[in-house]
Amino acid sequence: MALLIKNGAVVTAEKTFTADILVEGETIREVRAGIAPASHTVVDARGMYLLPGGIDVHTHLDMPFGGTTSSDDFETGTLAAAIGGTTTLVDFAIQARGTKMRAALDTWWKKAEGKACIDYGFHMIVTDLADAGLEDMDDLVREGVASFKLFMAYPNVLMVDDATIFRALRQTAKNGALICMHAENGSAIDVIVQQALAEGKTAPIYHALTRPTRAEAEAVHRSIALAEMAGAPVYIVHLSSEDALNQVREARDRGLPAFAETCPQYLLLSIEDNMPNKSFEDAKYVFTPPLREKKNQPKLWDGLKNDHLQVVSTDHCPFCFADQKQLGIHDFTKIPNGGPGVENRLQLIHHHGVNSGKLTLNRFVEIVATAPARIFGMYPKKGVLAVGSDADIVVWDSNAEHAISAKTHNMRVDYSMFEGFRVTGNARQVFSRGELIVENGKFLGNPGRGRYLRRAARGGAWQ
Repeated sequence: MALLIKNGAVVTAEKTFTADILVEGETIREVRAGIAPASHTVVDARGMYLLPGGIDVHTHLDMPFGGTTSSDDFETGTLAAAIGGTTTLVDFAIQARGTKMRAALDTWWKKAEGKACIDYGFHMIVTDLADAGLEDMDDLVREGVASFKLFMAYPNVLMVDDATIFRALRQTAKNGALICMHAENGSAIDVIVQQALAEGKTAPIYHALTRPTRAEAEAVHRSIALAEMAGAPVYIVHLSSEDALNQVREARDRGLPAFAETCPQYLLLSIEDNMPNKSFEDAKYVFTPPLREKKNQPKLWDGLKNDHLQVVSTDHCPFCFADQKQLGIHDFTKIPNGGPGVENRLQLIHHHGVNSGKLTLNRFVEIVATAPARIFGMYPKKGVLAVGSDADIVVWDSNAEHAISAKTHNMRVDYSMFEGFRVTGNARQVFSRGELIVENGKFLGNPGRGRYLRRAARGGAWQ
């Protein structure tokens, strides 16, 4: 039986208009006013916005890190994402040094199999380009892995040198994939970190104080310079500061295909408000890049408004405070880096962006759904409500009030970075490929229903 969603206000990245949406099977067949009900299941969306399902292109589910593993797996993490209005995510598979990338892809496929509640894709974290590594990249592109992540931070763990970065960029210039950069000067930061430890500065606050914004800005600048030399686009993940943003803006002003995302934590949390250095509770806010001074926040919002930043993702990488964050109670370098957020992204950006006048509703849709789909090779299958697209539809109640709390959230973690935040605007119903999977905050689908997405390299985003 077909699905007909009537009387809603359809929101795209370009415009908002009243229309009905007819869904047959998993696909949108019509978007227009006045579709007559036949033998359809009818949903009355009068007074509601109809949004394309959110796309979070930066999550870390079931990820080993720092002697432990992120607390959300592909079942709990994708379920929480769905409840928040996200119907697609792109997670990170990690190549172990000395192994082929395909082995990592197989491992992460198994992690998701039978668990994912929404559709998903993978980026590949590159740690080793020895021997046939460049050909490995081409093989993964054929498997639908259209993006690769490299680290300029975490020496002796994930960090690669400039030669490796440059080789990878030159390869993606040929195969059409996209390099995602964790841009921090890890070598300089390591010197600062070791000095802090030698001085007995071991509290969580020193995680933030040993990672200056200039270390981020320098690495962003270097990433873009290497990409320019290679003739390739580059995407900066989790950009956190005005210093780093200035580098992206300058590159884009010169016409370079430089893209960047930021995250709700950098838009809404600050070192002043959330890390008072009074207790180990500050460890809840240890992630990388770290919290910044509040003065960076309006600059990042302006970056989103003016398309210097294209995407809001979450970098969802949760570790429970009670047993996992405690691993670093005597040494901030041993605190697992990461925080939870996949469930609350749309709520937070809608409330603090749209409701406050920082973003239009159309720009909101662009940064949480349409731009991620375009940049990462999913458009127009995902990220838009249009004929032929997957029927990933969020019925959004702009007047619904919601209090964010660890007591009620669905992420498998014992705290919320946004505890006590009150937001207006929330998903009333969430459809994934035409199936109603969330209604009024309750997940109705089955784990394992999510499908792997074979993403297209060079999806037209930088042409």
